Amino acid sequence: MEWNYYDTFIKLAGDCPVERGMIPPEKKNGKSKPGIEYDLVFHQPYTYTQEELLYQTYVRHKEIPEEELASRSEEIREAFFSKPMACLRASMLPKKYGWGLHFDSEGKVALVARESEEYDRLASGDGGRLQVLAAMRNSRK
Repeated sequence: MEWNYYDTFIKLAGDCPVERGMIPPEKKNGKSKPGIEYDLVFHQPYTYTQEELLYQTYVRHKEIPEEELASRSEEIREAFFSKPMACLRASMLPKKYGWGLHFDSEGKVALVARESEEYDRLASGDGGRLQVLAAMRNSRK
């Protein structure tokens, strides 16, 4: 199963409440899913595909121990991908926190802050080189 984006830019949702890229706040008991996504992609741009990012976020959010991952990696991965899940157009990064998601020709993702010139260039399709998609709206209005 593969469902990654290639040469694609996911721009902010039409009802995103912020004008600047913001670091997602942590929850009382640790990192939130958007916080984990942010940390992974911000600190390692163009490292993860959508599938890899969703899986790594899941593993960290569930705090699956390294020993368990080492012994049951295939089983955990298979179970994770066997369930229906939302793509990164539904991520809170472009819906709520002001980050566009740029996928390169290899399907690897990087964050692009709303206030940057790069965001404006990519959101306009980068001279026809990119498919541009909007993040899913927060409300049904």
